[in-house]
Amino acid sequence: MNRLPFWIALQFLSSLPIRLPGMPAPREMGRSLLCYPLVGLLFGVVLYVLDGLLAGAPLLLHAALLLTAWVLLSGGLHLDGLADSADAWLGGFGDRERTLLIMKDPRSGPIAVVTLVLVLLLKFCALLALIEQRQTLVLLLVPLIGRSALLGLFLTTPYVRAGGLGQALADHLPRRAGWYVLLASALFCGLLAGFKGAWAVLLAVLGFCWLRQLMMRRLGGTTGDTAGALLELLEVAVLVGLALV
Repeated sequence: MNRLPFWIALQFLSSLPIRLPGMPAPREMGRSLLCYPLVGLLFGVVLYVLDGLLAGAPLLLHAALLLTAWVLLSGGLHLDGLADSADAWLGGFGDRERTLLIMKDPRSGPIAVVTLVLVLLLKFCALLALIEQRQTLVLLLVPLIGRSALLGLFLTTPYVRAGGLGQALADHLPRRAGWYVLLASALFCGLLAGFKGAWAVLLAVLGFCWLRQLMMRRLGGTTGDTAGALLELLEVAVLVGLALV
């Protein structure tokens, strides 16, 4: 049974009640990666509409509700990857196999908790600043950029765990189409928000290159957890960078 790649991507990346029958074929999983930026744009539209509905609410509550909706849209999927990666990066002591082993442990240690608190605090403060500056158009950009980064990661970085979902994504991703989608996403950001959009893309590219280099040095590639960590760290970096200009 052929399923639209967008629905596969939306089911995987969101907590929305999308339930497709059966497990998608590996080829369908690979093609769904092309729709990750579109899922990010959908998240951005939801957040932008919610921001409009919250106009006039107390600023702190406004920012807190936006952040809550942001986390709920993805079901905390990428925050879980960030927590596992934080624990593994510290506890792995620079060793590849130990790092990969720790990422499989579902328990979260103190460094994971501290990392999550800091990332969410920075997101909250950046959202508060952007609301005060009336720059909430960036709500359309940041989820799009974060999920585009996942596509970019699978285009450029080996997947290091044999078998499983991530391997199917990496093996069956249409690469030429993937580069076109990335280019279209970057152009969309610039056309939508001008200088802010270009600045957001530049910040994301710089952060992506640095984080990818860390992954390659420690693991020789990426995993699902480090992909989630990349998304969360890029989102917070872009939000903070936009709030400061």
